[in-house]
Amino acid sequence: MAVSRQPVLKRCRNLGIEPQYLGIYKKSKKQPQRSPRKVSEYGQQLKEKQKAKFIYGVLERQFRTYFQRASKMKGIVGENLLMLLEMRIDNVIFRLGFSRTRREARQIVGHKFVLVNGKRINVASYQVQPGDTITIREKSRESQRFKDIVASTGSVIVPPWLSVDRQKLQASVVSSPSRDMIDIPVNETFIVELYSK
Repeated sequence: MAVSRQPVLKRCRNLGIEPQYLGIYKKSKKQPQRSPRKVSEYGQQLKEKQKAKFIYGVLERQFRTYFQRASKMKGIVGENLLMLLEMRIDNVIFRLGFSRTRREARQIVGHKFVLVNGKRINVASYQVQPGDTITIREKSRESQRFKDIVASTGSVIVPPWLSVDRQKLQASVVSSPSRDMIDIPVNETFIVELYSK
């Protein structure tokens, strides 16, 4: 499996995004270098795609598959794309505050700590649906790791399309997220323009 080894803060600096979107609250001491050159239209489109891929931890081939699926759905393609990415189980775990970072959320799913409708899930790209119930495996709930996670993510604001009980580490998907519920700094219209060429 391909894994990005580039330091997170360096990548955030290059793309111009805040590390908080990944659950990281460190600040880079280095300042991004200002480029005197004007960024082309293609450059802007590519940067927006790279931002979305980096935030959600998706590689190119999988991202293209998401775009193709979004194109076949009803509604606006760019919003459909973000909705599909947002409803990945690893992203949902991060949004619920069951992990401190997006990478940790992916690890939690991979280690089979997560149940969806009582079924153990270990694939980070699993798509949740409205009405799904998400729980942390009973054995894992009492572990020190999850006690620390709950203590450190207590101030996390859960989006309105999710409902959560932090004490029981249980949650449910209330609805599909609309664009105004997705707070990532990506202009999805540039991504649609890029793939439409």
